[in-house]
Amino acid sequence: MSASPPRSPARPARPQRRPQPTRQAPRPPVRPRRPRRPRWAMRAVTTLSVVVLASAGIGHSVMAGLDADIARVDPFKDMKNRPAAGHGMNVLLVGTDGRDKITERERRKYRLGGAPCHCTDTIMIVHISADRKRATVVSLPRDSYAEVPAQVDETTHRPRAAHPIKLNAAYAEGGPQLTVRTVEDMTRLKIDHYLEVDFITFMRTVDVLGGVRVCTAQPLKDSYTGLNLSPGTHTLNGGQALQYVRSRHVDAASDLGRMKRQQRFLASMIEQATSSGVLLNPIRFRDVTRAVLGSVRADTGFGTDELLDLGRAMRNFSPSSSEFTTVPIGQLGYAVKGIGSTLKWDRAGADQLFRSLREDKPLAPPTPAHAPTPTHAPKPQVPPPATVEVAPAGIRVQVENGTPTAGLARRMDAALAATGFATNHRPVGAARRDLRRTVVSFDPRWDRSARSLAAALPGSVLRAVPGMGPVLRVTVGTDFKGAVRTVRAEAPAPQEEASVIRGDDRVC
Repeated sequence: MSASPPRSPARPARPQRRPQPTRQAPRPPVRPRRPRRPRWAMRAVTTLSVVVLASAGIGHSVMAGLDADIARVDPFKDMKNRPAAGHGMNVLLVGTDGRDKITERERRKYRLGGAPCHCTDTIMIVHISADRKRATVVSLPRDSYAEVPAQVDETTHRPRAAHPIKLNAAYAEGGPQLTVRTVEDMTRLKIDHYLEVDFITFMRTVDVLGGVRVCTAQPLKDSYTGLNLSPGTHTLNGGQALQYVRSRHVDAASDLGRMKRQQRFLASMIEQATSSGVLLNPIRFRDVTRAVLGSVRADTGFGTDELLDLGRAMRNFSPSSSEFTTVPIGQLGYAVKGIGSTLKWDRAGADQLFRSLREDKPLAPPTPAHAPTPTHAPKPQVPPPATVEVAPAGIRVQVENGTPTAGLARRMDAALAATGFATNHRPVGAARRDLRRTVVSFDPRWDRSARSLAAALPGSVLRAVPGMGPVLRVTVGTDFKGAVRTVRAEAPAPQEEASVIRGDDRVC
């Protein structure tokens, strides 16, 4: 028998090689196992994807049907010889007195009594830059002196020649069309779109945003609207916000001061909308839009596409992207027979302002990133003259001494006369001699004169006394230290840096 071939010896186990850092061939990388993503993360990613896709067009499906909520008006019908189009988009924003839509409870709570007027309460031009990264808001005082062009009277259907008027009365005479024609004629700006908002729309919008924060360095109190805010920051609901933007009797600036507060409120509203995620959330954007459009009127060309364009533009806004100003006033109290007291624009300043809008230029220079450190202490500055409604030369004043300090009324009389007031130079003693604060007593028919006088006496108290007549009475208190603030009845030119408010400017 032949012997079986010997078996091959078992192959010994291959010893593990130690890593050779220099000669070993690289091993293929091992793909790590992906941890299972929790459900909430999946939901967040899905939601974010939907928002991103929607915000690329915020979504016609989400916005579908909102066009039907817009009441339409044609303010551009048969308009001829219109100004040439500039760069960017100009929207005429008109606030109307819609108190007839307010509930009786809201009327009482927010002091909205009285019959509504068929007129405009607020007139603004909103300019959106061509790159959709900047917004400029220009307030046009409602008492501006205007000359409406020739038109056919809506009531009599007869031709009516061009004639002088207050700007806000153009709406009563010829509705949106005459308002647009008058604004275009005064500004030489082509208006691209028209939006008309009433009280109820304004209140609903503020409420849907969750309120809007405002800040005031001084107490704001107006017995006409019921506004009563202490210094500091406040979050206002819709009704309170309406009180804030309507108040005209909180200081001597009257309607001009009210426009400044409206501008600051709009700046805060833009900051609220851009920082709260409203514009990135299609559902919230739709809710805000529905609140606005529920009782708004717009031109036939302003629809969902234009609204989405504005929404996408505002997503890129920051508070510093918005700026606010008022058309420059050349003369306050410009009297026109049959019309009353008006505000006359500074024509050169207004032309410069509206030229900047036509050329799509910002009104305020950019804020420097780092302000230079002063090498020496700045000199104390004298406060600028306060702008008032009535020139001091037209305000007659009788001064009384309400303190035990002899000669104080004579010092007050001399200081007021040096500032331009028509004092009678015959100061007398008052019945009371224990007054701590100076009191300005006035007949309510001369309230504008009283506010102008009070502006020259910071800290004084206004007291209405029916039947007093045209002579105002100042009863000096112990708070008078001998100084009277200079006042004037001219507004500063608008191109001064301080007249442009940016959205990131702070007042507190």
